[in-house]
Amino acid sequence: MSFDWGVIAGNWKFLIFQGFLGVGAFGGGTLRLAIPAIVLGFLLGVLIGVCRLSPRAWIHYPAVVYVEFFRGVPLVMVIFWFWFLIPQITGQRLPEYAVALTAFVVFEAAYLGEIVRAGIQSVPRGQIEAATATGLTHAQMMLQVILPQAIRNMIPSLVTQFIVLFKDTSLASIIGMMDLTKAAQTVSQREIRPFEMFLFIAVVYWLCTYSMSRVSRWLEVRMTPERAPAKRAAVRSAA
Repeated sequence: MSFDWGVIAGNWKFLIFQGFLGVGAFGGGTLRLAIPAIVLGFLLGVLIGVCRLSPRAWIHYPAVVYVEFFRGVPLVMVIFWFWFLIPQITGQRLPEYAVALTAFVVFEAAYLGEIVRAGIQSVPRGQIEAATATGLTHAQMMLQVILPQAIRNMIPSLVTQFIVLFKDTSLASIIGMMDLTKAAQTVSQREIRPFEMFLFIAVVYWLCTYSMSRVSRWLEVRMTPERAPAKRAAVRSAA
């Protein structure tokens, strides 16, 4: 079987603009789904992580149940719940993009919340005691002292989870959303060239995830100045 580059060349605009960027009549788009899901999932994850550490039972235990529940079910099941159950409850069917975005935010926030919790707990106790001694409120201490230090410790785990989320956006194609995977399936069914199409999108996914990992290493160096020389040497040796 010969490799037909012409199939990729003839359909790359549809694959990239419609499938990857979400620019076109079908909506959707892998990048258009991944970026809001990462941002909103992280914000909800911060809230869940902080609630997990709350001494108040009525805040702590609902967060625990949320995390344990969504970490115990498959993402594809959560997508189907929103796709099939919401119309039965509300009487209105949501667009594929809205269903996928909601499912990803709700699901990923459980994992991101655990990363945030671990990051907050990694901050030295002395930093918290020093912040308390200065008279900061709990909210001020969390925003100005704890979270900035915790985020530095969370970067590797956060980026790993963001990469997982980015790759998992391909599951949105199961409800018909026109992402990169669905666009490749559409072209493959028309051209009968599945190998070329799925090899192409594999390269696109790899380039994106590899770029995210490189940015993660750069951020680690930039956000930890006292360890920057050693980390730069490690990054150069890893490259």
